[in-house]
Amino acid sequence: MAEPKAPDSSKAWARVKHALTGRPSRGQWVVAVLFLVLGFAAVTQVRSTNDDDFAGMRRDELVNLLETLDSTDERLTQQRAELSATQRRLQQSSERNQAAIEETRKAADTLALLAGTVPAVGPGVVITVDDPDQTVGASTLLNAIEELRDAGAEAIQVNGVVRVIAQSYVTDSSEGAVRIDGREVKRPFVIEAIGDSHTLDQAVVFRGGLADQVEALGGEVTVDQTDSLEVTALAEEREAEYARPAR
Repeated sequence: MAEPKAPDSSKAWARVKHALTGRPSRGQWVVAVLFLVLGFAAVTQVRSTNDDDFAGMRRDELVNLLETLDSTDERLTQQRAELSATQRRLQQSSERNQAAIEETRKAADTLALLAGTVPAVGPGVVITVDDPDQTVGASTLLNAIEELRDAGAEAIQVNGVVRVIAQSYVTDSSEGAVRIDGREVKRPFVIEAIGDSHTLDQAVVFRGGLADQVEALGGEVTVDQTDSLEVTALAEEREAEYARPAR
């Protein structure tokens, strides 16, 4: 019996070459078309699944989902409204606190001015009392200070060294000098007062006022109005010895 011949390798390579480079047969075209159809179907299925995740859900499931979304939207809307209301309350509270701080600051500034513990600036008058015969004493200066206060003076100093406040006192010394709060003030007396300059001026020159009193004693009074007067003398801070704030 004759042995089968081994396939010729050159013929095998020739068939492969023909399959790769030769013109495709009808069967090969059919297979290729089938592969294309299957690939297109697979891509379409994947794209459909990615674009529409709810395509396979039942109607009742979709209804439940919509109800859940509506409930979530209502809850978020309510929370947003509550947060907006809280924001408004905090803003109003902050504004009230800021207003209270401003009012407290203004009150503190006013008290400091009245207590004479801070410098003051504003319109006012400069009153010069010439007393060559040294006949103007404590009572005349005190009357002048009271008249200025009645006319609305908010800050007063004498000779640029003594701040006159509510607790200030004016005395005569045995040497003929005048003392304010225990401190000697020399002649001529220069009284500077901050307030409405015209009103303060009239408080000095009205009939029977400071000018007339000083002239009757042999002295002379001059008044200069100014739009900018600076009171720099400061009073010592005093603690109340007996009085306490009422609760």
